[in-house]
Amino acid sequence: MSIPFNPVRRKSRAVHNEEWIETFLAHAPCGVVATAVNGQPYMNTLLFAYHAPTHAVYFHSSDQGRLADNVRLCSDVCFTASQMGRLLPASKACSFGVEYASVVIFGQAHILTEPAERAFGLQLLLDKYFPDRRSGEDYPALDLEQMRDTAVYRVDIQSWSAKREQAPEDFPGAFYFESQHEG
Repeated sequence: MSIPFNPVRRKSRAVHNEEWIETFLAHAPCGVVATAVNGQPYMNTLLFAYHAPTHAVYFHSSDQGRLADNVRLCSDVCFTASQMGRLLPASKACSFGVEYASVVIFGQAHILTEPAERAFGLQLLLDKYFPDRRSGEDYPALDLEQMRDTAVYRVDIQSWSAKREQAPEDFPGAFYFESQHEG
């Protein structure tokens, strides 16, 4: 039996609007990339930038370690970004829920080697997370020395899917989660 890369089980929650998916990826604060080598899965949470013209996701990490090693051995990756909304209480435990939105991507990861493309990927990240700062004005332009120990990745998107659950604004008892963790 062949299972499609991205089936959304609950069809009523599937989002097929590609503009919505691109907007979601442009604003999602972080994502998770998953690799698997020799049956050993590995996930890494990171900052990322989606670039619509190349239909790719860019991120960076150290040029040493499990993520880099895994991508060198197998470029197949799964990437996801998600957002949690309000918690939705119910009268039965199994009916409690949460609002959410998420995108799942399957693609090929590449560790970039060309200095111009590496700088391009890093600049996308800077532009997303620090949009009020300008290269050459607020910080020095990227150069090879600054990028020496940094691996920049591009995930060429082969397929994606999205889903979301959004309750009515007046959903009884809905509230936002507040972590009790201090520190």
